[in-house]
Amino acid sequence: MATMKKNGFTLVEMIVTMGIFSLLIGSLAAVFTQILQSQRNISSTQELLGQTSYALEYMSRAIRMARKDLDGSCTGIVNLNYSTTTSLGTGIKFLNSGSVCQEFYLETGQLKENEGGVVSPLTSSHLNVLSFDIVDSGWTQTDDNQPKVTLFLNIEGNNQSKIKVQTAVTQRNLDIMR
Repeated sequence: MATMKKNGFTLVEMIVTMGIFSLLIGSLAAVFTQILQSQRNISSTQELLGQTSYALEYMSRAIRMARKDLDGSCTGIVNLNYSTTTSLGTGIKFLNSGSVCQEFYLETGQLKENEGGVVSPLTSSHLNVLSFDIVDSGWTQTDDNQPKVTLFLNIEGNNQSKIKVQTAVTQRNLDIMR
């Protein structure tokens, strides 16, 4: 008796193969989607850290090089190094190294700079600055402390990324009566 050769697949074998293939593709698609979401979160956090770092470094350099306001034209008080402001939002005002009145402040969720009347944003509109607080120490001539400014930032980015940072800056020039 001659033996018959089998040349095809049965319907059951095809259905089982299609089911396994579908499970494999579905799993790979879920992993790929998760990787894309993680990449978005990482990019958002990177943007948040980069802009926060830039803003703090920029403000720190300017504050560190501040000059004493001998006539009170910037701070509003004679011989004062810095003054806090609230007219535009929480902020700090001082006479910068170029003898120009400079102010950093929070307005509608964005850190801004006013240097001699020219207003520029320090953070992009993609970020939301939740709070900008300033703590002073040694700002007057009645103490023996070198002027120190402590800045606190609470910033929120895309995809619920948040960061809270603080930095302390002391004035580079000696704070002495002239």
